[in-house]
Amino acid sequence: MSASEQFDGVAKSPSRITQLLPRVFVSLAAACTVLAGCASAGNVTTADRQDTFVVSASASGGRLAWARAHKRAVTAASDYCETRGMQASLGIEQMDGFEALQQQASTIRFECHPKL
Repeated sequence: MSASEQFDGVAKSPSRITQLLPRVFVSLAAACTVLAGCASAGNVTTADRQDTFVVSASASGGRLAWARAHKRAVTAASDYCETRGMQASLGIEQMDGFEALQQQASTIRFECHPKL
């Protein structure tokens, strides 16, 4: 036994708190994962005007679900235009579901324009 493991000639055992810390960290990580939720986007569809498209995304879980839904819709629009060698020009956005812990949705109308 090393000198750091002894105190006045008595061996110290790990405290109860030290033994519980790994469990606490795992529990916190699991809770954060559940609250963070995930966002998903639907397929890009054509709108009523030529060269105008619509994409919807939704997210649930936590206070910032609306932000994850918005980000996912913007990413889907950007990716859609990028695959065509163009850039997205975002238009009107409609948000649904602003209550806490409710599923939130973002629907964005956009156009693809040549890159400058």
